[in-house]
Amino acid sequence: MTAPSGQRPPGERREWARNALIESRLTPNAISLTGIALVVIGAVFIWLDQLIIGGIAFAVGSIFDTLDGRYSRMSGKGTDFGAFLDSTLDRLGEGLALFAAAYVFAADGQSVNAALCTFAVLASVMVSYTRARAEALGADAKVGFGSRPTRVVILSTGIILAGLIGHDDPVNALSISVWILGAIGTVTTIQRIAHVRRVLNEPLGEV
Repeated sequence: MTAPSGQRPPGERREWARNALIESRLTPNAISLTGIALVVIGAVFIWLDQLIIGGIAFAVGSIFDTLDGRYSRMSGKGTDFGAFLDSTLDRLGEGLALFAAAYVFAADGQSVNAALCTFAVLASVMVSYTRARAEALGADAKVGFGSRPTRVVILSTGIILAGLIGHDDPVNALSISVWILGAIGTVTTIQRIAHVRRVLNEPLGEV
């Protein structure tokens, strides 16, 4: 007779939960869509200057976006379209949060911070593009410290802290997080360009 799940050893309970999840109808795409829905809700709250709620929703939705890839590999339910959808929604979610942050800055009369949101979006896109283009050429470009999980932690922390302590001053938690995003995105892009050049063994002038 099988013991109830609550009476099983921790390792066995995890295995039971893992198998139950895999055998369910849950798909990686459903996790991706749930994540982007939460991120959209978060962006709306950020737009409305409800930064604490918006930051939490953005963080939770981004966690879902991280879990879908792992679940896809674990369950064997992943598809090529699912991988494409996951990457696309990741870019969309981060862009929406920064778009809403730019509106908050513009409403506060902080034009420089609003412009820096645009630069942060560009830097984020370049981090993803350099990896995707490198992989299309047969090279691995996962180097650099500006990965998406890092960017999510920085941005969501900045949003929530700005909601807690305010953002009237041009130098605030949200603006600092945006500056950091732009900086690490730029550095990571340069790191990946240099790495791919070494891997492909091609002089920079001939790229």
